[in-house]
Amino acid sequence: MTDTSHVQTELDTIVEALEEGKRKKLRKLLRGMHPGKIASLLEALDVERRVVVWQHLREEDEAAVVRYLDPLVAAALQRDADDPDLAELDEEAAAAITDIRHVRESLEEGRYKRIVKLFKQMHPAKAAGLLESLPPDERSTVWEMLSSERAGKILVHLHEEVRASLAQEMDQDDLFAAVRKLDLDDLVDLIQALPAGPGREVMLSMDVATRQQVVSMLSYPEDSAGGLMNIDHLSVRADVRVGSVLRYLRLLEDLPDHTDKVMVVDRKNRYQGVLRLSRILTSDPEAKVEEVMDAEFQPLPVQMPSREVARRFEDLDMLSAAVVDEQGILLGRITVDDVLDIIREESRSTMMHMAGLDDEADMFAPVLKSTLRRSVWLGINLVTAFLAAWVIGQFQGTLEQIVALAVLMPIVASMGGIAGSQTLTLVIRGLALGQVEGGNARVLLGKEMGIGLLNGLLWAVVVAVLAYVWFGSWQIGGIIGAAILLNLLCAAFSGLAVPLVLRKFGIDPALAGSVILTTVTDVVGFFAFLGLATLLLL
Repeated sequence: MTDTSHVQTELDTIVEALEEGKRKKLRKLLRGMHPGKIASLLEALDVERRVVVWQHLREEDEAAVVRYLDPLVAAALQRDADDPDLAELDEEAAAAITDIRHVRESLEEGRYKRIVKLFKQMHPAKAAGLLESLPPDERSTVWEMLSSERAGKILVHLHEEVRASLAQEMDQDDLFAAVRKLDLDDLVDLIQALPAGPGREVMLSMDVATRQQVVSMLSYPEDSAGGLMNIDHLSVRADVRVGSVLRYLRLLEDLPDHTDKVMVVDRKNRYQGVLRLSRILTSDPEAKVEEVMDAEFQPLPVQMPSREVARRFEDLDMLSAAVVDEQGILLGRITVDDVLDIIREESRSTMMHMAGLDDEADMFAPVLKSTLRRSVWLGINLVTAFLAAWVIGQFQGTLEQIVALAVLMPIVASMGGIAGSQTLTLVIRGLALGQVEGGNARVLLGKEMGIGLLNGLLWAVVVAVLAYVWFGSWQIGGIIGAAILLNLLCAAFSGLAVPLVLRKFGIDPALAGSVILTTVTDVVGFFAFLGLATLLLL
């Protein structure tokens, strides 16, 4: 086959993909072609189709194709693709454009260059959030248009499920290029989130030294200080002079992010303390580091849980902290941005778990997959609802004779549920912050029971009076008042006991606490209300 006929065949394939609206096929064809061939195809197409194909070119391929294009054709294509609305858009202004509709309209109009430019100028974290807000097909379209370097920066900020799906869509070479310029701690986070196959391929693509560092960091639990740390840090020996340290820092092209102190070690790399940058600038250059360093600044053990790390940073207002092993050997450091990620993830996880949802799930996950996830907790809730219904069924005769009881039952359940959720939320927060332990649980229980008693007495009187006004019966008013008092006391006790017991068995209280608490308050409330009514009215 001659070169001319081969080009004609490829041209026919491109035209066919355009006419059938197969954008993904078109992009795949273009990615597998040499820039010179793409240029020849562009020049052979009519103006309208040429513009459409140009819009589908990736940013990193565009520059290579331009070199082979006729200058007039190249100028016309670049002029048509240029968007005056984004011409002077800086990063701050791009970050303000969060309207999903704006992006989706650009996709529908085929203005891919506009989207690429917007994502290029937007902060990676903002771009990740915008990507997650798009349906899967549109998300894939945008993702294929981004350069490998930009994709790598965005990957780090994506939720686990979205990150894994987009990484699997990437060609091996593109994935390797995307991760090549990532910081080591971001690279480790990404490998942990990737499926086994792509993760292994990324590991094999690294040089030996980087691979050894990654393997070392992967050996620590993800939710520990070792899993959070970055080995990129500065360290000096205690016996050198401050002036030497200052000259050493000036020789460096750049300091690691969030560097506010230099770690001080001995000849065996054992941690000795920290030397703050402010002390380096203000101390006598002839003074030794050991004379001006802060030897009292405690490092973080490599196995320390991430929650404890976040608490230490919060309590001591730290920007960075050293991480050491059992022998005191300096391994790396944790910076405040890592801690902010922990706090944000904990907050998001707690909120999602209280609704029985996975905090790393894709908002646009397939219907069947999402249904299976949610059905588990719906099933558990159904079992607990049947338990409450069974209690009500034991008093069926009472309800048939006194219909007013059925009218008032939701009040008893609602008051108990709200009171219990208040205590539950307080205790879950206290557990997360380390403020609730076995030593002070009894004191907290006394306080919550006191609140339950006072609130119970107050609202028992209010509800009793309202019930009397409504039904003209002091007996019904007294019974519902007594039931509310008992239920609020039970809610206070259960709101504290349930999360503590769940925590003891290794279950996240935010995940299961609300379901169990609702069951307890419903069962106790209905049993107290209907039981008292049966004893006193029949």
